[in-house]
Amino acid sequence: MTKPYIALDMFSGAGGLTEGFIRQGFEFAGHIEMNEDACKTLETRLIYHELMRSGNKKIYGDYYRGIISRDEFIKCAKDCGAGEDLIINEAISDETELEIKKKIKKYLRDNFNGKKTVDVIIGGPPCQAYSMARRGKENKAEKDDPRNFLYEHYISFLKKFKPDFFVFENVPGIRTAKNGTILKDIFNKCDEAGYNIDADTLTASNFGVLQNRKRIIIIGWKKNCKTCFYPKFEEKKPTGHVWNILSNLPKLQADKSNKELRGTDEFQPYPEGVSLKYLKKNKLKGNFGGIRHHEARMHNDRDREIYREAINQWNNGKVRLNYNNLPEKLKTHRFRSGFVDRFKVVDGRGYSHSVIAHIAKDGHYFIHPDIEQARSLTVREVARLQSFPDDYYFEGNRGAKYTQIGNAVPPLMADGIAKEIKKMIDAERERNHPEERTKAEI
Repeated sequence: MTKPYIALDMFSGAGGLTEGFIRQGFEFAGHIEMNEDACKTLETRLIYHELMRSGNKKIYGDYYRGIISRDEFIKCAKDCGAGEDLIINEAISDETELEIKKKIKKYLRDNFNGKKTVDVIIGGPPCQAYSMARRGKENKAEKDDPRNFLYEHYISFLKKFKPDFFVFENVPGIRTAKNGTILKDIFNKCDEAGYNIDADTLTASNFGVLQNRKRIIIIGWKKNCKTCFYPKFEEKKPTGHVWNILSNLPKLQADKSNKELRGTDEFQPYPEGVSLKYLKKNKLKGNFGGIRHHEARMHNDRDREIYREAINQWNNGKVRLNYNNLPEKLKTHRFRSGFVDRFKVVDGRGYSHSVIAHIAKDGHYFIHPDIEQARSLTVREVARLQSFPDDYYFEGNRGAKYTQIGNAVPPLMADGIAKEIKKMIDAERERNHPEERTKAEI
């Protein structure tokens, strides 16, 4: 019988990286995430996969459509044997690390025939501490931010669970954080832990994501692995552009007086007569006939006027609006020497600029390219830009949903990474234990 592929998921967030590894057949020894809303989102998605595998998709469909409450959903799932995954809602620290390891060790023992190791550890510490956007206003408190050193806990888990491989993802800014000493220390400590390590800055659009998002992907493998190397990822450029994922959603208005024009966070059927071909081809179409989380923010008249000007300049010449060139009546920010592109339109005829968690604050940096709508993107639209499928349900309030999506690894990108890790695990298993292959594999 084929051995399972076992992963340990650290700093899980809402599960973007997790989703890619699930699609490649990985099972999990545990998921560790400090944010409660993200943990609930991850729990919901893990249950989704279990119910789909067991033929009980109606339970998830009823929850997604709003027919049953979350408590009822969790109960029905557990009655079917789903919802037993180990999700640890804790911040990893010197005080919590030992207990977290004990929980994972027990789950491994109870669910994977007494195993003490995993095949791969995935995840990346929260990236705000390494973000280039924050570098210019870093103060002493931020320099001493404990998030700067969460990678040390990651390496401690490598030593404990001895994976053959690990995937550590983060923002490109980690290369120059603290004058490059952070990345150098990561390489040195991984070397001491017995791993070869390499890194590359990868672009999401090369994995089929409609977004020019860049992430540094660090991959490590045990030094005794003779056939391991940093993968050459198959390039899969998107087959369309941003309009393919915006045009088949209901048009909305940021109208204070009419909620119907703003849409809703509740379930909405797919509009009749629209093509869903692109969504199907790129694993974005949901299994339940519609969408959630498609509700426009309310914007004041001044911001909407700025949005229209930004959209007009972009759609008619690909010119980015400069805040300082607006009429004085529209300028309310005192700080005008920087962030002059604080109002930015998503490129409907190409790829989006990188989705970031700041969208939870105001949405000015992610303006819908349709001048008739003159609004920022909805949660569902941003989720599509990140390649989350339409049946991916995000828990928490609207701000929490935006934050989870902005912090995530795009699932299509994660899928491509997981595919190559799986190939290397297979090669190592074949090299070390050729007799364990099944007849079908031979």
